[in-house]
Amino acid sequence: MDAIITVNDEQVVVMFNAAAEKIFRCTAISAIGGSLDRFIPARFRAAHRVHIERFGRTGATTRTMGANAELFGLRADGEEFPIDASISQVKSGRKKFYTVILRDIAERRAAEMALKRSYEELRELSRAMHDVREAERLRIARELHDELAQWLTAIKMDISWIASRLPPDQPRLAERAERMRGIVDTTVAAVRRIAADLRPVMLDDLGLVAALEHLLHEFSQRSGLIVSLDVEEGSIEFGEPLASALYRMVQEALTNVARHAEATEARIEIRVRGANLVLTVSDNGKGIDPDVAVRTKSYGIMGIRERAHTLGGRATIGRMEAGGTRVEIEVPLARFDKEGSRA
Repeated sequence: MDAIITVNDEQVVVMFNAAAEKIFRCTAISAIGGSLDRFIPARFRAAHRVHIERFGRTGATTRTMGANAELFGLRADGEEFPIDASISQVKSGRKKFYTVILRDIAERRAAEMALKRSYEELRELSRAMHDVREAERLRIARELHDELAQWLTAIKMDISWIASRLPPDQPRLAERAERMRGIVDTTVAAVRRIAADLRPVMLDDLGLVAALEHLLHEFSQRSGLIVSLDVEEGSIEFGEPLASALYRMVQEALTNVARHAEATEARIEIRVRGANLVLTVSDNGKGIDPDVAVRTKSYGIMGIRERAHTLGGRATIGRMEAGGTRVEIEVPLARFDKEGSRA
């Protein structure tokens, strides 16, 4: 299946098998006795000769060719194509022969490029879907906050107006009106909570740091964990989509802490390290199972890694030596302008 070509120490072809005839579109009769150079693109011929001579001096029996560079062959009709190749040498008397075994990988390379393009397209689609989802969350959150909350407030005011005009001899009606007012208050609080979960208005009005402080306060109250936030002053202005992505990754990481870590403390740090923005979420819990850290069906971890990748960065999740779990997200700032928006 593989092409096999043997040359002497002057790089003259002495053997050319049937697979080589097919790959190079050249008969063995035409190839044997000629220079190997005819099957190598002109720009690589000098380097190839140096490589063969150096290999001959090593005395090694066999070696893979092109470990640090791409290799190309040249068909008889002038078409170049990528190859994988290995070379071996044998000495017979005073003569030395080199045998190259090579494979045409043009189809494999094309399939790899198609797969890579498809992968990048899916990544781009994922990034676009994140942006669309955040925009939709913002729209729904603002409608809940501005529309529904206002109507509920109006209902509460009407209930108060009615309650103030009830006859004194109707205590049950007054009690029912007070209960209705309490239900409206509870509903308003629920609407605000749902709106904040969808998209915290504070994120757009006051920025990422204020939104994270509010998130940590609410999280600490619900979970009982002590949570601290340490942001490097003047590190960067967090615009979109950077702010939303960082907020969601912190939110997801804290959810994992509450569900699985059995921790009492958590810490969030935001630093600029060289050309990268580094977000770290750590806890003092039992530490993540290494198998869970790499398991593809752990959707929380997948979400963090996917968001980091859409920003052009990466997320590392693992157990710390002292115990607990550490989530570290690195984002290259070169992809964003000075306000944190996508450049």
